[in-house]
Amino acid sequence: MTVVTTQSASLESLQSIFPLTSPVPTPRTHPDLVSPKDIHREEDLLHNPFSFRHWWTAIQNVKENSSAAQRAEGPLDLPPEVAALLGPLAFPNARKYLQRLTYLYESALVHFPTSFKLWKSYLQTRMSFVLGKLVVKKRAGGRKKFPEMREALEDEQEDMEQWEGGLDPIVGWEEWKSLIATFERALMWLPKMPRLWLLYLSIFNHPFCPPLISHTHARRTFDRALRTLPPSLHSRIWARYLLWAEKKGGATTVAVYRRYLAVDPSITERYTSILLSPENPDPRPLEAAKLLLSLARKAAKGEYTSPEGKSPYQLLLDWLEVVEEHAEEVGMGVDDTVDSNEANTKAEAEQQAASQQPSEAASVNGELIRFAGPAVLVASDGKTLLSPYDEDEDQRSPRKLNIEHIIHKDGLKVYQDQAGRLWTGLATYWTKRGEFDRAKLTFENGLASVLTIRDFTQIFDAYAEFSESVISALMESIANPDEDEDEEDVKETEAELDARMKEFEELMDRRPFLVNDVLLRRNPNDVQEWEKRVALWGDNDEKVAETYNQALSTVNPRRATANFHRIYINFAKFYEEGGTTGQAEADLDSARKILEKATKVNFKSVDELAEAWCEWAEMEIRHENYDEAIRVMQRAAVIPKNTKISYHDHSLPVQVRLFKSLKLWSFYVDLEESLGTVESTKAVYDKIMDLRIANAQIIINYAAFLEEHKYWEESFKVYERGTEVFTFPVSFEIWNIYLAKFIKRYGGEKVERARDLFEQALEKCPEKFCKPIFLMYAQYEEEHGLAKRAMSIYDRATQVVKDEDKFEMFTIYIAKATENYGLPATRPIYERALEVLPDKQTAEMCLRFASMERKLGEIDRARAIYAHASQFCDPRVNPKFWQEWHSFEIDTGSEDTFREMLRIRRSVQAQFNTEASYLAAQMASKESGREEEEPAAPADPMAQAERQAGGAKGPAFVSAKQNPVRQEEQVQPDPAQANEEEIHISDDEDL
Repeated sequence: MTVVTTQSASLESLQSIFPLTSPVPTPRTHPDLVSPKDIHREEDLLHNPFSFRHWWTAIQNVKENSSAAQRAEGPLDLPPEVAALLGPLAFPNARKYLQRLTYLYESALVHFPTSFKLWKSYLQTRMSFVLGKLVVKKRAGGRKKFPEMREALEDEQEDMEQWEGGLDPIVGWEEWKSLIATFERALMWLPKMPRLWLLYLSIFNHPFCPPLISHTHARRTFDRALRTLPPSLHSRIWARYLLWAEKKGGATTVAVYRRYLAVDPSITERYTSILLSPENPDPRPLEAAKLLLSLARKAAKGEYTSPEGKSPYQLLLDWLEVVEEHAEEVGMGVDDTVDSNEANTKAEAEQQAASQQPSEAASVNGELIRFAGPAVLVASDGKTLLSPYDEDEDQRSPRKLNIEHIIHKDGLKVYQDQAGRLWTGLATYWTKRGEFDRAKLTFENGLASVLTIRDFTQIFDAYAEFSESVISALMESIANPDEDEDEEDVKETEAELDARMKEFEELMDRRPFLVNDVLLRRNPNDVQEWEKRVALWGDNDEKVAETYNQALSTVNPRRATANFHRIYINFAKFYEEGGTTGQAEADLDSARKILEKATKVNFKSVDELAEAWCEWAEMEIRHENYDEAIRVMQRAAVIPKNTKISYHDHSLPVQVRLFKSLKLWSFYVDLEESLGTVESTKAVYDKIMDLRIANAQIIINYAAFLEEHKYWEESFKVYERGTEVFTFPVSFEIWNIYLAKFIKRYGGEKVERARDLFEQALEKCPEKFCKPIFLMYAQYEEEHGLAKRAMSIYDRATQVVKDEDKFEMFTIYIAKATENYGLPATRPIYERALEVLPDKQTAEMCLRFASMERKLGEIDRARAIYAHASQFCDPRVNPKFWQEWHSFEIDTGSEDTFREMLRIRRSVQAQFNTEASYLAAQMASKESGREEEEPAAPADPMAQAERQAGGAKGPAFVSAKQNPVRQEEQVQPDPAQANEEEIHISDDEDL
């Protein structure tokens, strides 16, 4: 074997080392293959040629010896660059053991040509000597058994084999070729083994793989693997095939991906990113655009789901971004676009006409087919299997796309809520192509068609930016003219700049009108936007009138927003006032015609029609045509024969229900009061009453009008009619006014009649509203009747009024009884009050009752009243009551009565000794600003037990000892006001 030295190392000398394994080395051609130590092994193999274990053991022993020899081998005497060329075969021992292993493997394969284990080990061994050391990657987690191709490509790219070192493809060409030949022989014996194919295919990704192997041969090998292996294993081959094709790039990538996408379009998005990648030396934007367009259309139909989770609109946006970035390569020019649009319009018209004609059917094999439209493959159940051919989706077709048609058909018609982005994308496309006029036309069409402010803002901002960029470019060209430009070119540029500046200013001025157009397109029945549009025209009377006419002809009265009648009224005022500025002559005839037209419109509500009639009458009044105003209201208030029509029946026109409009009648009656006679006004009021549409205010106004003209009895009749028509609480207000007016008019002249009126008012009056009427009734009796009847009225009132008012009513009753009969007569009133009033008010009434008894000198009765009231008064919540009783006992009591009071107090406190009561006491104390001190802890265990027993609502234990701090002491009277002759008795002492 040739030994290569450092001095004589050259490419020829290195190539002379090879071939090492071709032809297969044998002991005859290479005497050093079998050493004297290997004689025993050879004899053993000769005696057992068909024992796989003997062959495998011999091969493993040689591998172990080879590893040991390579580890023991000293440093190379070759330069680093020469060693890098030879790779794993730079060591002589490595070359020697490669031949020995080849000899053994080949000899074994003669006897076991179909052994997968032997072939795999042989191929991996040969690969280690040629490709270098395999870098083993650590992988966390497992892999999916049947992943999607997108995931499979990502996993395969992460798991792609990597090697350290490797044999140079020029120096070791013979060994590379011999390795390939070995793989071919292995696959000849085991063609269905996918692992062998994958091992073979991994060679083509090696960085040192010779071009003669890694290009055409690799592609043909991938194809052979797909043809040989079953379809269930194709995904594993395709993953490597696609990655290999991506690395090669160019036509190879396109051809391989097209083949795969015909079967599985799930990685189309990955393919388009490859076609548009900046690293791609030959980008194909037209093919990428057609693929994305096809995906967007299929996704919109539900035939495709993006692996990356993109919606159909997002896929269309990806297509639009490609169009914007590669406008020249993807889309047609202006002329071609116009011709294509005409052809598409013509084809659509023909298709529509054909669809309207009855189709002729024929039967083929029992299935009906149509002789119309493009050829379509249809299944037996009638479902379409394949879509008709569309050249816009054929990536092999070189024809460019009609961007305008696609955006209108697949974008604007489908995604109407994203019109702003689509219009700006189309305009950007024309801008990138330099077609500024077409871009401007696109912006204008977009502004004239969008329906939302968001889309309008997006298009308008892009339009303004486009105009500014064009103006900036023209100004820059004028500031820095080229040497080739003459004066005429400069003048043309300046003229164009002036035109662009004027267009930009007009665009800014048109913005409010354009916004208004958007809102009116979205809702043409928006009355407020029509009013805004009128205001936008300012002093331009011609445009204002035109806008009013357009609004009246456009708005649907039944769908209009609020106050549609205001358009008619404002339009009439426009003519009445002589235009917007008032400089023109007033045209009342035109105003009357407009209001006449308004009265015939079927508005949404009756009030709108009524207001139109009222405005017409007011216009006549403003111009002092009073008789005409009356006639207008008479026309409006005509009562039909059938008056049982429901005012709220919206199925009827508003003109039919107008006679029940209270707004109309209220204006009419006001007009009659101002301009008509008393009789005519009464007639109008009577009509309102007869129609039963009057409210309380109408009743009061009618009565006040009659009273003003001295028709007293008639006004009282109106009040009575009102009380009959309305129920409480409305009739309560009418009764109040009626009774007050009657008393003021007659006073004490018609007492019985007044009493009858009060009784009528109280007959059906709820307890909630009867208190003021009782007070008025009683006051009337006091002034013009009998005191006894007044007292009986007060007594009735205390029984009828609601509970919240009874205390006040008893107070008034007691005061009046005291005034008329004296204090003793109030005793039964107090007693009945204590039975009726709630607990909280009972305590207060008891204090007043006791005070009255003290004034009469009935001390025992007063003490009994205090004792009765104590059950309602918690000492911690109502200290005022106990302080007053304490003062009463100090002034009038004895030792026994004082002790009885203290005993009752302790008993009541124990009764109220609950947590809720304690919290209520704390709140009451804080509100009064007198936070009481906490009682001191009991001085002895017995007192503590007594306190616990009291807190548990058990029988109270009265201590005979005095605590250091007693709560009763806190309510002692001021020393300055104390009785000098007071007998000091312990609070806790009992007899």
